[in-house]
Amino acid sequence: MAIRLDQTQALRLWHGALACSVRCDGPDLSARQMAILLTVYLSPEPHTVRGLAADLNVSKPAVTRALDRLAGFGFIRRARDEADRRSVLLRRTVKGSVYLSEFAALIGDAYDGLQQPARISSGDGAAILAEPSPDGA
Repeated sequence: MAIRLDQTQALRLWHGALACSVRCDGPDLSARQMAILLTVYLSPEPHTVRGLAADLNVSKPAVTRALDRLAGFGFIRRARDEADRRSVLLRRTVKGSVYLSEFAALIGDAYDGLQQPARISSGDGAAILAEPSPDGA
């Protein structure tokens, strides 16, 4: 069963998941790092720098930089391709799987929170209820 969110709901869902994510003790991934990590975990192996760059339409150096960070966090590991020793394959790790499972739970919690008005901090510790105005402004 497909669930269709309107634009405000979609943004609230994304905001809710990201806000919870940055409050946690884990690493704060960039959008590129998250896209690469999700590609590695959600699509069939094998994964290479060249393949990820093509799939995401970004440069190989940009993919390599993101993979350096992801490997530093222990979310992926590099392994030599035994069939082609020039190629490096990207492998999933338990730590990366746990991170994405926890992030998926944050998304689920954010989805559950869509039924409530969004709460955005005003900066002074107070919360402001954020409801869209009727004219969309």
